[in-house]
Amino acid sequence: MKYLFICITLLFGILFAELPDGNEILKAIDENVYSGSIITTSRMVINGRRATRTVSSINYSQGNEKSFSEYLSPPRDKGTKMLKLDDNLWIYNPSSDRIVQISGNMLKQSVMGSDLSYEDFMDEVELTELYTALVSGETTYLERDCWILELIAKRSDVSYEKKKFYVDKEKSIPLYEEWYAQSGKLLKSVKVLDTDQSGNRWYAKQAVFKDELKEGKGTEFFIDEIEFDATIPELMFTKAMLKK
Repeated sequence: MKYLFICITLLFGILFAELPDGNEILKAIDENVYSGSIITTSRMVINGRRATRTVSSINYSQGNEKSFSEYLSPPRDKGTKMLKLDDNLWIYNPSSDRIVQISGNMLKQSVMGSDLSYEDFMDEVELTELYTALVSGETTYLERDCWILELIAKRSDVSYEKKKFYVDKEKSIPLYEEWYAQSGKLLKSVKVLDTDQSGNRWYAKQAVFKDELKEGKGTEFFIDEIEFDATIPELMFTKAMLKK
């Protein structure tokens, strides 16, 4: 019996020794995805109950603190702008010519009727700042070898207490995500359908975001153009740009 116990202990030790450090994988994801400044042109295909519509935008971000988005289409949304500075978020609506600050429970509202909330945009912070991570196993997704990564929040102010990732071992990019509440209830999922490379960085070119508390097909998200380490004028991240 003692011999059997020793063998089992050694076996588990070998198995866990083969698993990498989850926090190192999380760091690699941050280094791959985040840069000092990024400019993207993107589309959201929003699958509503009665109709499907496509919303396109151009987006500028600098670090974790600043971002600016301008919606280009459809015509009824064209000219709508969104500015994030640290923990503050403002929306400009051209039809009313008003700037509204989004805060409190308003952050949980849907962006343009999509499966993404304003809160999701506010959480665009490096993962290593928000979570600790543990590798719980391996799997295959989209014919890619992946680590299964379990993320637990470090802070109480994050939108999702726990997340689960399937991380491409070679590309250091999550290909599938689940976002959970503190209660353990699954709130949202993200399925990457296509990836692309810009320089030495990999990114999700096409993905589906799904609010698991709603019925429907989710919101398809496409990145049509991306520029990492872009030069962005500081003026872009000011309230003056909302009405310009």
